[in-house]
Amino acid sequence: MIVEEIMKTKVIALAETDSIAEALKVMRENKIRHLPIIDEKHHLIGLVTDRDIRDATPSIFDTEKFKEGLQNPLKMIMRTDVITGHPLDFVEEVSAILYEHRIGCLPILNDGKLVGIVTQTDLLHTLVELTGAHQPGSQIEIKVPNRTGMLHEISAVIKNRKANIQSVLVYPDKSDENYKIIVLRVQTMNPLTLIEDIKKCGHVVLWPNFPGQSS
Repeated sequence: MIVEEIMKTKVIALAETDSIAEALKVMRENKIRHLPIIDEKHHLIGLVTDRDIRDATPSIFDTEKFKEGLQNPLKMIMRTDVITGHPLDFVEEVSAILYEHRIGCLPILNDGKLVGIVTQTDLLHTLVELTGAHQPGSQIEIKVPNRTGMLHEISAVIKNRKANIQSVLVYPDKSDENYKIIVLRVQTMNPLTLIEDIKKCGHVVLWPNFPGQSS
């Protein structure tokens, strides 16, 4: 999946000459925490977050200074070293960037112009959709040897039961590099027969692990 498929294209942005007060108003009205700052050609020149505003304004208890601070232009507080992405970047790469740099959003540029934005919320929503967690079904976690053909073998068991796979995730077993974990979401509310068939094939079912049943 690429960023173009999940990014917001109706991006709310301000100019560097707009005031902090205007940024606060826009953020509250639109329930957003990040504001790209653009020039007259729609080129990205900075970014302001709600945290930047909190850090830059005096205490609200000092009323006069607070009012004066709100009239300062965004140019005074905006960040100019903004990490950006491209519409054709992969979603997993963008997720890694947000995680590694501990940032809450990524403005998306095309030919230097702001065309979209991706936030942590967008990525979480995408994860929910990709894993099928928002759909009725059952999750099964299976420990298998780290070798070719394991996913095909598990899929064949599910196919024989005429069950529908909603999503598949595969990740290494942190405790043993010779194994990996296959996480399936299957369109059934009763996975007991599937689990028994998987176990008969010699695989270890980590979840669900029902009391009284061996893995």
